[in-house]
Amino acid sequence: MKTSLRNPSRRTHPAHAARTSGENHPPAVAHAFPTPADPTICKICHAIYSRKVWRWPEASANGLTGGAALGVCPACKQVKAGVFYGLVEAVGRFGIEEEAILRARILNVAERAGFTQPERRVESIRARKKGLEIHTTSQKLAHRIARELHKAFGGEVTYRWNDSDGALRAVWTGGKPTGPRSLAASLRKKPIRRRRRTALTH
Repeated sequence: MKTSLRNPSRRTHPAHAARTSGENHPPAVAHAFPTPADPTICKICHAIYSRKVWRWPEASANGLTGGAALGVCPACKQVKAGVFYGLVEAVGRFGIEEEAILRARILNVAERAGFTQPERRVESIRARKKGLEIHTTSQKLAHRIARELHKAFGGEVTYRWNDSDGALRAVWTGGKPTGPRSLAASLRKKPIRRRRRTALTH
């Protein structure tokens, strides 16, 4: 049975096998697709594959793209196919200010994680009746987000991994996002810093 998380708009929660949060599963995104030529540049996000890893142009040792093959990186393939390995549920009745603080914290964690590892991305943050639902391409990023919410705002967090592909569902409950109202307002208005992309050349 396919256990990866698919089609966010119609997603149902897969059965998960309980495991301890300390277990370290290899990111499934890195093993789901054939190995590309070295170097290869993603024609969607412009990440570069070189020396067996994907990096953003500014973090890659192979900063020159001339002569690189064109392809699509695993993360972009996952987003297009609607397959995700991380689900974080932030459960609670959050006000506007609290939700702004949560979203800012989640995006900050994702930006730091993805700076040197383009495979790890937040695909969506959706408001639900029970709170926020965050989908990620990597189970490790989902684990990191849930851990950061627990560390910053308290509450409890539980982790459940799927035995077959390592997909993670993390549930954070009982926490209280806090921060100055002026800070929350500024976080809502602050634009997301966009990564400068390198032009594709051959």
